[in-house]
Amino acid sequence: MKTIAKQLPLFKTVDEAYKDFILTQKHPCVMAKTLFMTNNYHLNVYRSSTKTEDLGDLLKDLEAFIDQYDFDSNSFESFLAVFPSEHYDSELDFENQLWQTLQQLHELDDCEWDASVSDDPEDPTFSFSLKGHAFYIVGLHPNSSRLARQSPYPTIVFNLHTQFEQLRAMGSYKKVKKRIRKRDKKLQGHINPVLKDFGKDSETKQYSGRAVDSRWKCPFHKTTKVV
Repeated sequence: MKTIAKQLPLFKTVDEAYKDFILTQKHPCVMAKTLFMTNNYHLNVYRSSTKTEDLGDLLKDLEAFIDQYDFDSNSFESFLAVFPSEHYDSELDFENQLWQTLQQLHELDDCEWDASVSDDPEDPTFSFSLKGHAFYIVGLHPNSSRLARQSPYPTIVFNLHTQFEQLRAMGSYKKVKKRIRKRDKKLQGHINPVLKDFGKDSETKQYSGRAVDSRWKCPFHKTTKVV
């Protein structure tokens, strides 16, 4: 990882950059477009994805995001942690740092793993858990091979797992998935080969956006919480 020696951009500048990325450009995720059109996203800027102080702030913000979310509603919201001062030369560099950051967040977290999902990263029913809630993680960065993930700055998107279960319960999941993948194929020429439905394969292979092969092993390991 290399750090860009420049002043952290103003929040408004970062926010505008993401609105352009999602709304102006041909982004395939219709859910992301809806979130940005309706302002149902929570974009937070952090100076570092490695320093304990910054990750502690991220956890506090994530807890506030969870607290304000109405779990009885059918709304969809996303939490974006953006790191404008960081730069990664390759997908592998970004992937390695993504997992280091997630590992650090887990070790800082004072809550038990969400019991509705597995805590084994090799399990097809695994989802990452923070503050007692499961999340589907989406890594974004400018040098991603996936056009849909070429965000203005390195970013970790936290999507509550329960939201996807709500889509399934509403009977909307397959329709939304089909539409997104059709748009992604039109943009890229093919969908990401690692994409699988929850329960079919470990979703950890999807987090960074890099097309990992069958030999790839998730570096995350769950630690025992001391109460």
